[in-house]
Amino acid sequence: MTSLLPALLCLGLSLDQRIHTQAGTIPKPSIWAEPGSVIPHGSSVTLWCRGTMEAKEYCLYAYDMRTCSNRQKPLEPGDRAKFFINESFSEKYSCMYLSPTGWSELSDPLELVLTGMYSKPSLSALPSPVVTSGGNVTLQCSSGEGLDGFILTKEGEHRLSWTLDSQPNPNGQLQALFPVGPVTSSHRWTFRCYGYFKNTPQEWSDPSDPLDLQFSGPSVSSSPPLTGPISTAGLPSYLRVLIGVFVALVLVLSLLLFLFLRHRYQSKDRMADAALKDPQPGESMELDPQAAASDAPQDVTYAHLNLLALGQETSAFPSCPSEKPPHEPSVYAALAIH
Repeated sequence: MTSLLPALLCLGLSLDQRIHTQAGTIPKPSIWAEPGSVIPHGSSVTLWCRGTMEAKEYCLYAYDMRTCSNRQKPLEPGDRAKFFINESFSEKYSCMYLSPTGWSELSDPLELVLTGMYSKPSLSALPSPVVTSGGNVTLQCSSGEGLDGFILTKEGEHRLSWTLDSQPNPNGQLQALFPVGPVTSSHRWTFRCYGYFKNTPQEWSDPSDPLDLQFSGPSVSSSPPLTGPISTAGLPSYLRVLIGVFVALVLVLSLLLFLFLRHRYQSKDRMADAALKDPQPGESMELDPQAAASDAPQDVTYAHLNLLALGQETSAFPSCPSEKPPHEPSVYAALAIH
């Protein structure tokens, strides 16, 4: 299975190449320059032309794009060739390659620019190179050599450029005003400018001195003042720990207090259940005779209590001692007289 995938990939590339060949179209090559397409006067440059893996030969075209000025064999991995140029030049280049079915079409042209052909212009910021983040600024490129136009470039990973025709200024020089903005402090803004004549647009002057924009005032990305409820996110770590411990302690104490009150309430219920209940009508209760016992001899008197008579709000003595007592519930109690 592991060896099947590369085989299928090679088969797909082969079929793709055959489809292009049968359709009469060969993939167009690409061309680029190292270290770049803007070259100081007297320096050398390397041009690369890239085609397909089946290319047998590469050819470099210059000037009128009709004559091959340099031929090279492909280098590893076999889909490209290198052309080394160390002489004065300021022109366009293109390339093509020879495939098993014939020559490809020309690549898109690569325009090389030669710098250092004239004196450098001056570059300044209006009204000042110190700007507020998020604001705009105007860059002035000027020269006294009568140049037809100026090119402003921004240094950095992504090299940007702008071109303007020259205009006379009150000082008798030629200038171009480039509006730039909005600019922010989150990026570096470094600029240079060049001048050129229209009859030789690939020949530029020396670059101006670099101009760095400086920023003043608050940054656009600065955070607004904090409003609303205070959050613990901005507190030191030790304070956040202390707050967490305090909250946990309060919760534990609350739980302990709840368990204590519950236990106390249940204890009272058990004591009430164990206590003697009040006697009800029809019930008799005899006190424990041992409760009245003691070491000394005692006299015992029995009393006959009428519960119904005791429960009435008004009571009266019987009119006659010989009167027969009613059949009512009674309670006998042994009374000890000390």
